[in-house]
Amino acid sequence: MMMTTPLSYTPINLGRWIIWSSFALLLLLAPLLFSSGASLSLLSQMGTLMIFALSFNMLLGQGGMLSFGHAVYSGLGAFIGIHTMNLVSAGSLSIPISLVPLVGGCAGMFFGVLFGYVTTKKSGTTFSMITLGMVELVFASSLMFPGFFGGEGGISTNRVIGKPILGISFGPQIEVYYLIATWLFVSAVAMYAFTQTPLGRLTNAVRDNPERVEFIGYNTQWVRYLTLILSAFFAGIAGALSAINFEIVSAENVSAIRSGGVLLFTFIGGIGYFFGPMIGAVLGVLLTVILSDLTKAWQLYLGIFFILIVMYAPGGIASILMMNLRVFKFGLYQKIWPSLWRILLACLLAATGAVLAIEMLYQRSLEGGSATDLLLFGFAFDPAKPGAWIAALALLLVGILAFLRSRSGFVQHWGEVNAEIQEQMRRSQV
Repeated sequence: MMMTTPLSYTPINLGRWIIWSSFALLLLLAPLLFSSGASLSLLSQMGTLMIFALSFNMLLGQGGMLSFGHAVYSGLGAFIGIHTMNLVSAGSLSIPISLVPLVGGCAGMFFGVLFGYVTTKKSGTTFSMITLGMVELVFASSLMFPGFFGGEGGISTNRVIGKPILGISFGPQIEVYYLIATWLFVSAVAMYAFTQTPLGRLTNAVRDNPERVEFIGYNTQWVRYLTLILSAFFAGIAGALSAINFEIVSAENVSAIRSGGVLLFTFIGGIGYFFGPMIGAVLGVLLTVILSDLTKAWQLYLGIFFILIVMYAPGGIASILMMNLRVFKFGLYQKIWPSLWRILLACLLAATGAVLAIEMLYQRSLEGGSATDLLLFGFAFDPAKPGAWIAALALLLVGILAFLRSRSGFVQHWGEVNAEIQEQMRRSQV
């Protein structure tokens, strides 16, 4: 008698398909909404930084490995990528520009194998300190070996090489954007797929409880090591894409500043969510490129913003969005809105006063006695007169007092709403 196995199937995760399709559509249509050269340049920078931040989050968010040297892998991938383009330009090598990011990724993986075995021997604070020493070592080497790193001036290239393929020469910025967008989509899908693999799950387990992972027979050092190698691969892709976009790579690409920047923006976006680093990358480009053009105090604003995120939203921007979406999903947003708008208004008043005071202080410090009127929020303020300072301090003080007064009510309503959500979830499971 023949035994038959009952047929079974796994239903399609429709939500996941919708999200990834929407992401692909957004990447495809973004240049239609932002078609200027400057906008395309910003979008290209956002794309490369997204890949870099997602690769860094494989270490920090998934594995709990706080690295201060992740720029080593993206920077060396960028150097290998730009040398590859120069070899192609000289006729010594035949490879299309569209595959240079793969070369950079393989370079990043190679150095991940080389450096990762040493850095992942330890975990926690020791791991962080070793990575910090590693990035300083590579940065010092960039000035010691000018033949490879180009010295202080770096290495430049020309991304328009050979005859155009299908009319694509990668000269126009729009073609570079779509190259970056393609690699961003492929890399994001691959890194998300990694989170669903046994190694990805083990990485989460090592982050949460390494002792139990060792108890069941796994080598935690090898889990960290393999994760770092994969992370370095995607970081190398980001570095090579950056080399194609800017056509120059310098020692700054392997500096601790670059490593600190990706750490800052990944944490701001939210390390607990896969899309958090992508939000952080967008904010990072906006803060470092656009805000730096608007004010000389942009680094101060970035530092204040980071401190506020750490204090009041340690889960990052992504956690704020997800918590509010959760409340909205259960139809309870109207219960927190009366206290929420008071909090938002108080923050707006305090921020306005702080920005006004900071801008006037910077203008007086940089221009001295020749300081002119400051045009801010559509109004002209004279930093030399006390009226402007009184207005700034009054706004700041009123905003802080209003925040402290409305904070307790908001916390109470927020707690009640979340308790009601928990109760609704409990009832639905019964």
